[in-house]
Amino acid sequence: MITRIVSALAPCREDHLVEIGPGQGALTVPLLERCPRLDVIELDRDLIPALQDLATQSCALKVYQADALRFDFARLAVDNLPLRIVGNLPYNISTPLLFHLLQYASLIQDMHFMLQKEVVERMAALPGSRTYGRLSIMLQYRCQITELFHIPPTAFVPPPQVESAVARLQPYRTLPTAANDENLFARLVTQAFSHRRKTLRNALKGMASPEQLTTAGIDPVLRPEAVDVAAYVRLSNLVGDT
Repeated sequence: MITRIVSALAPCREDHLVEIGPGQGALTVPLLERCPRLDVIELDRDLIPALQDLATQSCALKVYQADALRFDFARLAVDNLPLRIVGNLPYNISTPLLFHLLQYASLIQDMHFMLQKEVVERMAALPGSRTYGRLSIMLQYRCQITELFHIPPTAFVPPPQVESAVARLQPYRTLPTAANDENLFARLVTQAFSHRRKTLRNALKGMASPEQLTTAGIDPVLRPEAVDVAAYVRLSNLVGDT
């Protein structure tokens, strides 16, 4: 599975790789064999000495003992090289970490993450599916998302109770559809999905009127999960202009 992840990433010698949560280096070592520039971000102090030992053997490796949720990824972007980020993200921080990384989308070439399979399904979900929601919209607004392959529990020791999957996120250089006010867009999507059982007419009460929904090409009686990213952007821009 490690070989398959490295093959999906397909690193080359010109790349600047960043690994989040390298742990004991299972993925780090094969990445170093393929790429001369690798930064790793690890929170667990107990794992840092072994990673630093690796760094003494390879000038390509730099180790940062830090919380990825608070890490300034812009500090790694030097020499005009876009970042290629990879990692096995723990379920409990995966969503906030993905949102944190979106702030640096302009500096990132792509991201390859192993996550809980249900999270990957939500990330790549299409409108109308039960897994489509705020995470789907906010990530798909900024990135092209591809679900690559599943990883069974038997690939881990000890095997977890959940299945995993690997996903690729490629930030758009030019957004397919751009929100005039991205904070307003985010607030609108958040409010819609905080009441996902309601129709949009009711879920967005106080933020968007039925007339504005109709003008944006959205039937007010639809539920939030029935509306695609572009329509939410149109509505956000319409609300922001009034």
